[in-house]
Amino acid sequence: MDIPPVHLATLLRHPDDLFDKLSALKTEFARKKSLIDSQLRAGLRDQLETTQSGMSHLSDSQKTLQSIKEEMIKIDKIASESQNQITGTDFATINLVSQAHRNFNAVETMRRNLEGFAERVGEVEEMLREDESDYEQMPNLLKIHFELTRLRNIRDDAMEQISRGDDPGLGVTLEDYFARLDGVIRLFDERIELIAMSLITLVQAGNESLVVRFALIIEAEEKSDQRVMALQEALKDHREMATRFQSITDGAKTVRGYKERFLECVKDAAVPQFEKSRQEFMEDPGGLEKSLRWYFNDLNTVKLGMVQLMPRKWRIFRTWAGIFHEMMHDFLIGIVEDPETSSSHTLEIVGWPEKYYRKMLKLGFKQEELGVQVIDNRETELVRDFRQLIIKFLDEWIDRIWVAERKDFAERGVDGGNLETDEYGYFRNKNLIDLWRMLREQLEAAANSKRADVVEGVVDAMFQRLRQRQQAWQKMLEDESSRYENDKIGDLEGFQPLQDWLVATANDQIACIDDNEEEGRLAYLSDFKKKFSPLVTPQYMDRAEGEVAALRDGYVDLSTWCMAKFAQLVFSVDFKAVMPDFFTPKWYTTTAMARMIATFEEYVSDYRMVLHHSLVDIFIEIFADELLVRYLSSVRNKGAKFRRTDQFQDKIFDDLSTAFEFFNSLPNPDVGNAIKETWRVTEAFLQLLTVEKEAIPDTFASFKTAYWDLQISWVEAVLRSRDDFERSMLNAVKARAAQMDVVRGPETIMSKVK
Repeated sequence: MDIPPVHLATLLRHPDDLFDKLSALKTEFARKKSLIDSQLRAGLRDQLETTQSGMSHLSDSQKTLQSIKEEMIKIDKIASESQNQITGTDFATINLVSQAHRNFNAVETMRRNLEGFAERVGEVEEMLREDESDYEQMPNLLKIHFELTRLRNIRDDAMEQISRGDDPGLGVTLEDYFARLDGVIRLFDERIELIAMSLITLVQAGNESLVVRFALIIEAEEKSDQRVMALQEALKDHREMATRFQSITDGAKTVRGYKERFLECVKDAAVPQFEKSRQEFMEDPGGLEKSLRWYFNDLNTVKLGMVQLMPRKWRIFRTWAGIFHEMMHDFLIGIVEDPETSSSHTLEIVGWPEKYYRKMLKLGFKQEELGVQVIDNRETELVRDFRQLIIKFLDEWIDRIWVAERKDFAERGVDGGNLETDEYGYFRNKNLIDLWRMLREQLEAAANSKRADVVEGVVDAMFQRLRQRQQAWQKMLEDESSRYENDKIGDLEGFQPLQDWLVATANDQIACIDDNEEEGRLAYLSDFKKKFSPLVTPQYMDRAEGEVAALRDGYVDLSTWCMAKFAQLVFSVDFKAVMPDFFTPKWYTTTAMARMIATFEEYVSDYRMVLHHSLVDIFIEIFADELLVRYLSSVRNKGAKFRRTDQFQDKIFDDLSTAFEFFNSLPNPDVGNAIKETWRVTEAFLQLLTVEKEAIPDTFASFKTAYWDLQISWVEAVLRSRDDFERSMLNAVKARAAQMDVVRGPETIMSKVK
């Protein structure tokens, strides 16, 4: 019934666990509560039966004691009445003669017993020697017990009589006289223990006679002990009256405890069997059931061959099973709590209760009838500990890999950036293969448990660690990139290797999800899913599909983010001096757009062969979008102004022509067309700059309808860059915006233009 405390902090470590684990925890606690309730009901039923039996025995004992008391009162009353019928002198004389006669008979009996005591002890010794040559039958066993019982009673009576005298030296003399009997008793007790330890073997060998005689001896001793305990209880409660009748009490004077020693022998006989089973199990974790085969064979022997040979009131099969069950419990718990026990042994024990109770049910015992649960209901705890052990190794591996990756990243300027290339020539992080190999190994370790709950817990942890890894990579790259974007370092040392790492990281994400169907080769994530799918339940697999999809999306997002960060770094570092000049007077005299396009073409040319082929077009699109966003956002540049006297329309056309020329030259015309379609937004931009004041609200409305996420703050910046700007123009735009009911749709490029 002892259940280890459950700490919610260990079960619900992350917010996601409320959704991922709550249902499973509710099911587990409901199952555990049901099991505990059934055990409580069974325990209560057994306790009630025991209490009722005890009360019944107590009531019977009270009735017996009351009957004895009444009979003793009657005898005392008769004695008193007899005294009244006889004159005082006559009664005293009769009483004196009677006592003298009784004492004479007692002395005469004691004399005869003492004179023949040594001879009778010798006869018992002779019978013991005869039986020594025939241990399988021991024909004199009952005779030996009968004679020993009489000799014991003689000794007990003599010692009791001497204890009433005033000469302690007589007691010492008698003890020396009876010393020989003690040795004979020891020999007899050894025979009894030998039989008790060999009962299973005797029954299996068909030696029923010896078993029955053994049972008769134990039953006789049990009755004797009960009589002694009842007499002791009576003397305790009615000492004054009972002392008058001491002369009529004969038989054993002390409890000898043969029944208790018999049950201890049952336990002692099983101890070496359990030790042997433990040794075999420690050598072969998969052989627990085989090593404990004797356990059920012995119980079956008791059920089929011993029950009819023992007193029915002993309920020997249930008693034997109870002793064995307690020993099985201690055996398993001892292994579980042994520091040297391996996880393989623990897992085998976790799966044992189900098999054990199934076998016990075949023998006729329900689980609730056997008392304490065989491993204290620690299955969940042990499974969790094993699962946490695998997760611990998982975390240690991931931490070591992460430390190595951070070190390589910090030293990226050395040895070619600490990156490697795969069979296609793509930049790759050299630790990614180790990561997925380690995940497979830990998954195999979980699979060895042959328990779906262990595998599911480990896979959950892997999902979580993989998500955390995505976040950690993005943060590390973001922190390093921000140093260049915010100009926190004086030089550009490490900048180009940082770009290499962004490319390699993007490639790694694609490698995790890019299944090569033509070659029949699965990506890391798909292969991982394929390996854990047969090991989990269908219910879990439904949820795992969502986890895999989320991871897949995360890999796509991180690879895209790397490309976007690469493009942002190009603008923050390479184009840092150029971008502030757009739409300022200096803009008219430079060819900034052409230089930026040429620089980007060089980047594409340099990285095309080392960047995953599926990311090249994405990289170009991201750069084109970033260029467009920054171009449109340049209306906020200091000194940006569009004057009617300047040929700003021609200059904008020149910039756009340069960009479109590059888009038209792309190897993939679909990508070029998609980019040009995005750049069509410059037409609306140019209209805001050139239309008459009165037409501005309509132009804005048309712009807002096509691009629902157009931000009014940017429109205001555009209007303020016109040389004819008036406050009324902005007010008219805001008024029209308030009247519009824009339908929201997919995000457009204008959501990025601030």
